[in-house]
Amino acid sequence: MAWMIVRVRGSVHARHDVVETLRYLHITRPNHATVVPEVPSVRGMLTTIQGYVTWGEAEPETVSLLLKERGETTAGERVTDQSVAEILPGKDVAALTRTVAESGLTQVPALKPLFRLKAPKGGWRSTKKPFTLGGALGYRGRAINELVRRMM
Repeated sequence: MAWMIVRVRGSVHARHDVVETLRYLHITRPNHATVVPEVPSVRGMLTTIQGYVTWGEAEPETVSLLLKERGETTAGERVTDQSVAEILPGKDVAALTRTVAESGLTQVPALKPLFRLKAPKGGWRSTKKPFTLGGALGYRGRAINELVRRMM
């Protein structure tokens, strides 16, 4: 399984370690998203940047929609059936979705490691409070999929 991370806030007045961690995860601007594997090192990074992002478990259906609508190759082209055949010879979009949903975007070097999304329809909840207190930040579990669908 993998986590989907969406950046909510900018980096004005952010500490240096927070900015570096966000850059390492390839989410350099608000409304950028990425998919990363669930490993302890990433969990530590999420603890560091929890005041700037929201994250949760990515469902394969949501990852598939993201790849079709917002996925880009390193050449800057949209992800299509033809480009998937060039990226992974003998594979289709379903195989690419499985790979990304299990091990993250960085495991497919021919894809850009981020998705550029729009602001969510209906707007953000408070961008200063955690999700558990009615805000937009921090861990939100499977609810991240609903948020990302609002952002496509």
